[in-house]
Amino acid sequence: MSDHINVLDHQICLVLNKSWQPIGHRSVRQAIIALCSENNGEKPAMAMDMETATDENGNQILVSATPVDWETWCSLPIRDGDLFVTTSHARIRVPLVIIARNFDKMPLKRPRLSSGAIWERDGGRCQYTGEKVSRSTGNVDHVIPRDRGGKDAWDNMVVARRDLNTLKSNRLNHEVGLRLLRQPKAPPAVPVSVTLKEVKHPSWKPFLIG
Repeated sequence: MSDHINVLDHQICLVLNKSWQPIGHRSVRQAIIALCSENNGEKPAMAMDMETATDENGNQILVSATPVDWETWCSLPIRDGDLFVTTSHARIRVPLVIIARNFDKMPLKRPRLSSGAIWERDGGRCQYTGEKVSRSTGNVDHVIPRDRGGKDAWDNMVVARRDLNTLKSNRLNHEVGLRLLRQPKAPPAVPVSVTLKEVKHPSWKPFLIG
């Protein structure tokens, strides 16, 4: 199978559960494998055949969405603007939204630990003074400094005023008279559907939250 403009390994296929809620995304190659596979004689995934139109403001709106099996999908015509893959026998429209037809759950996901995630958890407020800080007036402090054995961990990283963090240097809080307003901890896990915000293809928009 060869691909049109090299899309096979692009992560542009949105995955929905059987209630049409977004639960993740896959590459085109992974989506096609899922559509072609069988589980106890049943196809576990279906592709979404979508029709869109342009409204009076020039925005693309969803007119219809119909789940179809792989055999039906392969017979669909290639429309203007459609991405496609080419086999030795035919051209096949790229599936951009698929449904895990037997999966009715909503997975939970905890944000990946990062400086940005610490800022989001702490609401951009210094965890020693409660003041709102910016990226120029604040940074991320290790409660127990790394050279004192502190780890990169949810319970050891907080947003702090930059000047306080500089003053603290590699000392412990009690050594410089600092006290946390609250004990830092990992944020709660949230439904995956809430975390899927990046629209990697316009076809995703009708199914994403917000």
